Amino acid sequence: MDISKESALSLSRILQSLDLSGLSKTQKNVFVQRLDEHFPSLFQHYYDVYGWQYDFFYHLQSLVQVLFEGFAARPRSLKSKDMARIDNPHWHKKESMLGIACYVDLFGGDLKALKKRIPYFKSMGINYVHLMPLFKAPEGDSDGGYAVSDYRSVNPSLGDIDDLKNLAAAFNKEDINLVLDFVFNHTSDEHQWALKAKSGSTEHQAYYWMFDSKDIPNRYENHLREIFPQVRRGNFSFEPSTQKWVWTTFNNFQWDLNYSNPSVFNAITGEMLFLANIGCDALRLDALAFIWKEMGTSCENQPKAHTLIQAFNRCLQIVSPAVVFKSEAIVHPDEVVKYIDKEECQLSYNPLLMALIWNSLATRKTRLITASMKKTGTISNDCSWVNYVRCHDDIGWTFDDQVAEELGINGEDHRRFLNQFYTGRFAGSFANGVPFGENPSTGDCRVCGSLASLCGLERAQAENDSAAVELAEKRILLVHSIILSIGGLPLLYAGDDFALINDYGYQQDTAKQHDARWVHRIDVSNDMLERSPNPQITDLLKRLIQIRQSNAVFGDANTHFLDAPNEHCFAYLRDNGVQKCLCIVNFSEHTVHIHSDYFTQLEQSIALDLVSGSTLDLKQTMILDSYQFTWLKVS
Repeated sequence: MDISKESALSLSRILQSLDLSGLSKTQKNVFVQRLDEHFPSLFQHYYDVYGWQYDFFYHLQSLVQVLFEGFAARPRSLKSKDMARIDNPHWHKKESMLGIACYVDLFGGDLKALKKRIPYFKSMGINYVHLMPLFKAPEGDSDGGYAVSDYRSVNPSLGDIDDLKNLAAAFNKEDINLVLDFVFNHTSDEHQWALKAKSGSTEHQAYYWMFDSKDIPNRYENHLREIFPQVRRGNFSFEPSTQKWVWTTFNNFQWDLNYSNPSVFNAITGEMLFLANIGCDALRLDALAFIWKEMGTSCENQPKAHTLIQAFNRCLQIVSPAVVFKSEAIVHPDEVVKYIDKEECQLSYNPLLMALIWNSLATRKTRLITASMKKTGTISNDCSWVNYVRCHDDIGWTFDDQVAEELGINGEDHRRFLNQFYTGRFAGSFANGVPFGENPSTGDCRVCGSLASLCGLERAQAENDSAAVELAEKRILLVHSIILSIGGLPLLYAGDDFALINDYGYQQDTAKQHDARWVHRIDVSNDMLERSPNPQITDLLKRLIQIRQSNAVFGDANTHFLDAPNEHCFAYLRDNGVQKCLCIVNFSEHTVHIHSDYFTQLEQSIALDLVSGSTLDLKQTMILDSYQFTWLKVS
């Protein structure tokens, strides 16, 4: 079959039946032009997944109707932003970019109160705010809001949808980019689709993976891993109201959507466009690795998962091209990079860098982070890493075992060491972390904890050890120095800017006590905004941010990962064609010496250390103190 011919014919037929009378002539032309540009690609992806359907054209026509309705409903101000972003697609690569992720209730209380935090965002240089899930969800345990009951309703405790739209408009006025979660692998079992499925609607039962017996689930289960084994075993839950088994990858109240059904794709596209039309600039694709199920596979990172995301991307390009996707794939590094592309996800979390920063702090060695970044650290120039050190989630040690093996490191043993180190079970550890998802069969786990506690501040303060406090503060600044200088978009986690330590209060809350991730989901009070509990750290972090935002070499530039000058240092070169900046980080608590020969790659004899503000003679040996870092710029 000639796909391009069928695509053109299908679009012609669809346009003949589509009522565009509600649009002005100008807007009608914009919509049709975007369809002409992006429909061939959308048709190809949609056909690759659903072409076997006898009613394929009906579903395709229904999808275009969804796109039209989304375009017609898009506010004029956002359509203007679409045009501006089409002309400036690399906005996320600027040195001025700085993000923060926060829960609304923990960083303001509600949406109206969060609006009053804009002056704080501006004072820190923050212009990208990711609001953790804020939509209607089950009361009690809702997986931190990732069990969505209604994509079009805000959790009543936070406000309503108009409050969210008003916040988005206020952010847009202040040039702050809003990021929302698009939880599209699953809904809560209280979503209207799930409720209709429970009531016996076969149409809506087909929105999910539901089985009359455990036979087929067991065949799938042979190849699946368990995500939260400390909560329950397996990936399927029995639903008494229907006497069926439901696919529930994460929790029994989170029902996986069935993307082999084109009605699901069309329906969730409508929800996606509603979120886009609120006024967000990016949608974080939650659990995107799990969206396609294939018997006999792990049901993660399947080729059609990429096809579906590319199809969603085309839908955005037609309706709301100002909005980009952010990939959340905490999987093998080789799989992470497959989601990063202009046609798929323009932004992506960098879980490998995050994990290996912690690895280097524990081992005081940098060979694994250097080798790993050389292999998968470079991505398309149209895309950006979102670099972070902590987030709302746990830490999983997702480094490449093959890279580790080439360095003589046994991956399984090393993960066990890291878990022991960061949960404070390893002699000499400075960290106070909490195990998460500990598998009773294998003993494997992940790690939770605030950045400051994992860096040793909690333990040092408890022991009243001033020398240990100083080292912990240095570690906190060191890890932030990397995400601020290595390229991409740096993302802080709310509370880390104040060096907050673990909050163990979650252990007294029956809805949270089983989920150790709440230990680092900490309430940020108004008092903290007025006066940081750790002002020295906050002030120094703010200074590093100002240095980043004042130097174009930290924006749209290339990053070259270098062989380290010694086993304790991590080094990379930033180069935008006009300026170069050599960044060197000492991951040990000991002084290190770097011979002048190492600086010949700068091709200059004098450099400005942006961190200290001093001019350095590169013909001399450099001495880096414990956990010291330097940004050496030449023009």
